[in-house]
Amino acid sequence: MIIIINLFSLSLIFLSVFLSKLLHMASSSLSKQKASDSSWIPKQNNMFERALAKYDKDAPDRWHNVAKAVGGKLPDEVKKHYQILLEDLRHIESGRVPIPNYKSSLITTNVDEEER
Repeated sequence: MIIIINLFSLSLIFLSVFLSKLLHMASSSLSKQKASDSSWIPKQNNMFERALAKYDKDAPDRWHNVAKAVGGKLPDEVKKHYQILLEDLRHIESGRVPIPNYKSSLITTNVDEEER
């Protein structure tokens, strides 16, 4: 049971790191699109991620609410950031961008500690 919970925790950590990397890629892509576009700092990407979870595709005024939650961004900017994120995700899923190879020792170490 402890090992299953630990593996679940590791899955959540992996997902969080993966989303952070993906959002970083999206913000990098966004800054390359136009010099006039504002840049995204990690805190804004974090707020963006949380706002997307709160305001799904069926939420009324989704982009207005996401922009308000992020702060300092217009609805069109957050919508564009989301579209770039989806494009980056398609690149990853198609194999054009490799998924990071995390050390397996992290998983082994956590399992070993729980077995002690």
